[in-house]
Formats: sequence, structure tokens, C-alpha cells
Amino acid sequence: MRVPRLIGLMAVDARETAAKHGLLLAAPDRPDFHLVVLDHVVRQYPLPDVWIPRDAVVTVWFELGPDEGDGGAGVREPRRPGPPGGGLERELDEPGPEVGAVS
Repeated sequence: MRVPRLIGLMAVDARETAAKHGLLLAAPDRPDFHLVVLDHVVRQYPLPDVWIPRDAVVTVWFELGPDEGDGGAGVREPRRPGPPGGGLERELDEPGPEVGAVS
């Protein structure tokens, strides 16, 4: 049987696809794999379209390794500096009498 393409599928869909093809899935980077639902598969072994026996194990990963791109799809934080601190310390002084005003 040929290994289906699991890359790009959500975890729940990858499990269903593997089950339809009579394959087992393993996820070394997710010990709680049976609970994972929304994470997307980024790698698999064996690769799609390779012939393997029924009941074989296909390993999937949900995060890229340290030498594979950005290293995961986690929360993205801005790289630019944040807004300056200070709050009330940065408040402008109350306007006073204008210099040179004619009364």
C-alpha cells in the first residue's frame, strides 16, 4: 500500500486518513498525540507514495526541527521594540500662561 500524504493535514484529519489506509501514526514531538486536534503535520516518514505494509507505523511531526526553517508555528511576537513605558510620567505639563501674551 502507498503512504498517503499527511503533510498539511490537521492532526485529527491525519489520524482519520491513516486509519482509512490501515496505518498507525506516531508523533515523537507530541506525547499527547491522541488529544492533539488543530496542529498541522509539517513532516512525515516514510514520505508519501512509498510502498509499506498494512499496519505499518508512519511517523509525523508537528514542528520543524532546529535546522528546518523557522522552528515551528508557535505564537509570533513582534520583533520591533514595544511602546515606550512611562504612562503618567510621560504626561505633558498643564498649559500655563503664554510667554509674551498681551492682557
